[in-house]
Amino acid sequence: MIIARFLGPRVWILVGLILAAAVLVPLANLALPPGHPLHMPSYLVPLFGKYVTYALLALALDLVWGYVGILSLGHGAFFALGGYAMGMYLMRQIGSRGVYGNPILPDFMVFLNWKALPWYWSGFDAFWFAALMVMLVPGLLAFVFGFFAFRSRVTGVYLSIITQAMTYALLLAFFRNDMGFGGNNGLTDFKDILGFPIQAAATRAGLFSASCIALAIGVLLVGWITRSKLGKLMIAVRDAESRTRFIGWRPEDVKLFAFTVSAVMAGIAGALYVPQVGIINPSEFAPVNSIEVVVWAAVGGRGTLIGPILGALLVNYGKTVFTAIAPDSWLFVLGGLFVFVTLVLPRGIVGTIDHGWDAWRARRRSAAKEKGESGDGDGSILPHPAE
Repeated sequence: MIIARFLGPRVWILVGLILAAAVLVPLANLALPPGHPLHMPSYLVPLFGKYVTYALLALALDLVWGYVGILSLGHGAFFALGGYAMGMYLMRQIGSRGVYGNPILPDFMVFLNWKALPWYWSGFDAFWFAALMVMLVPGLLAFVFGFFAFRSRVTGVYLSIITQAMTYALLLAFFRNDMGFGGNNGLTDFKDILGFPIQAAATRAGLFSASCIALAIGVLLVGWITRSKLGKLMIAVRDAESRTRFIGWRPEDVKLFAFTVSAVMAGIAGALYVPQVGIINPSEFAPVNSIEVVVWAAVGGRGTLIGPILGALLVNYGKTVFTAIAPDSWLFVLGGLFVFVTLVLPRGIVGTIDHGWDAWRARRRSAAKEKGESGDGDGSILPHPAE
């Protein structure tokens, strides 16, 4: 009960909606016959699952941008690293069913005349090890990167630039065949996950549900962090870093914590993304992907918890529609959307609604107070709606 009040009804309503989707979408796909009006076609399940992983990625970015003020243009790198860790596990599950029939080496290694499996592929035949690497690799990179960046007091646009440089450097590295990650083609042709056929409708429904559960846990985690004393300190660092340092806190430690947690969340999103789309390649490191994540959070409203999720779902659904209608002009639409939001809705969709609601509530309170002071009423103030 105390935890429920601490997180607030908005968080629990959002979690409830996400978990409801985790149940209803698989039921609509598996339990209802194709002729039923509520039947969910099989091709939509992995598409919606991809949207959910994007929502988790946007939520991860919002933790550092919306609540700490760190505009990261490199979160696509953490997402891709988590995806590659899962892809390595899925490649090891192919075994002798590959084109070349090698039970140990993936097909691309056989094609490139590799004689033995690289040491950093060891252990990825076990799911628990791959799941650990999904969180550890992005988290460790974020910790090391953030340790040096924040200790050097790199802030603002300079920090954004070096995060983008980080993901571009990884893009160039993973394009190389001698890195042992499939080069330009990446990792694909997956067969099984945890022994279940990856193309089966039930498996895809299960992956969708797993993505929704991960997003719900992410919402609870971010909600708990941002509403705790640490969350208040994060907002203080965002709004007045020098004052926070002056009164004795260490803003770099706060930033490092948030940046590392955010990277782990992004890695988990990438790991859930790969088996649903069936491929992971270096294009996921492209800087434009990280910029798109920023657009999602900005459209929905950063620092609102629900805003980045809504933004990710709306923008990616729009991308699906517009790339079919006008594939040559989609990037212009995306750029125009970001400019529009920046100029007209700087708080995003949810932020604008919240701001309008707060302003309306303040006017009602002021009117009630004036009415009470004039003797025309009992002076009572309207109750404060739960947020």
